[in-house]
Amino acid sequence: MATRQARLIGPEEEKTFDAFVAGHPKGHFLQSYGWGEVKATTGWQPLRLVLEEEGRIIAAASLLKRQLPYIQKSILYSPRGPVVDFHDTDLFNELLAAIGRVARQEGAILLKIDPDIPERDSQVKALLQEKGFRLATGGAGFDGVQPRHVFRLDITPSLEELLANMHGKTRYNIRLAEKKGVVIKEDCALEDLPVFYEILKETTLRDRFLVRSYSYFETMWREMVERGYAKLFLAIYQGEPIAGTLAFIMGDKAWYLYGASSNRHRNVMPNYLLQWTMIRWAKEQGCTMYDFRGVPGILDASNPLYGLYRFKKGFNGAFTEFVGEYDLVYAPFFYWLWQTGLPLYSRVFRRLLFWRKARGEQARQADSE
Repeated sequence: MATRQARLIGPEEEKTFDAFVAGHPKGHFLQSYGWGEVKATTGWQPLRLVLEEEGRIIAAASLLKRQLPYIQKSILYSPRGPVVDFHDTDLFNELLAAIGRVARQEGAILLKIDPDIPERDSQVKALLQEKGFRLATGGAGFDGVQPRHVFRLDITPSLEELLANMHGKTRYNIRLAEKKGVVIKEDCALEDLPVFYEILKETTLRDRFLVRSYSYFETMWREMVERGYAKLFLAIYQGEPIAGTLAFIMGDKAWYLYGASSNRHRNVMPNYLLQWTMIRWAKEQGCTMYDFRGVPGILDASNPLYGLYRFKKGFNGAFTEFVGEYDLVYAPFFYWLWQTGLPLYSRVFRRLLFWRKARGEQARQADSE
């Protein structure tokens, strides 16, 4: 049997690491080297672990380490990871053991994962339970760190077939946007990013959710767009940018991650044309799957996110439910403390932060009038 070795890598092996992630069936842009650099600006420390056989990577995990306050402990999180064949039990066990060694070195109380595994995969769910993982969220909506429910579109059919398979209203709105003169700018540069960010801030005030700082998006541009793993799209109407999106790509998969729309000219349906443009772009890049990202798990018109569900459903993607978040606990007492204390802290902090941002935006608008 060939010798296998697990080790942490540095920036000099970034391209080799990303090439493995991009080529693996379970590769994800959240496991890319660049995404770890993005998260490094928000208090996470990225650690990249590889398992090799005769010098060739056969499994990997981008681990985000967060130091916990007041105690010399941390948590490890592998977003949409690890990158491994979960059905190869021996390989998964070896990688998990290697992660455990890193966890001990870093004083981690837990490993959190939310793998790209469908809920119906009972074999993987049984494996996770056997290894001591516990389900961390119910995932009825956007409860977890990553959405548990998404729409995914197989984009291997022709563009004509993809368009024909969409809901009639979706096709109508795409053509309406084109007829009204909405133009999608695809050759966006860094100077377009502030334009997108202003529209994004407008969206957050309207829909009441938080947005990260502009510097975070600058980092995302540097680490992901400039690496070729993301692209900005802007919808222009009568010379005015009225909507924008950020799409990500890794290997043969693409994801819609951020979307923003102005309060003006919403009747010309720019968001439909933006999605169709991103689907065409993903197909041109050789992708076979386009992920619309999160939708609510409760498919009921009373859900405040039902409109988002209906919009994404119109493109005829497959409703996909993942197995959810799983925690492997290394230190039960500290895990209990983290589970009980952190949610309360997060709720209070998020409400306070939203209130401050909303008041600040209102004050700026008042000063400009």
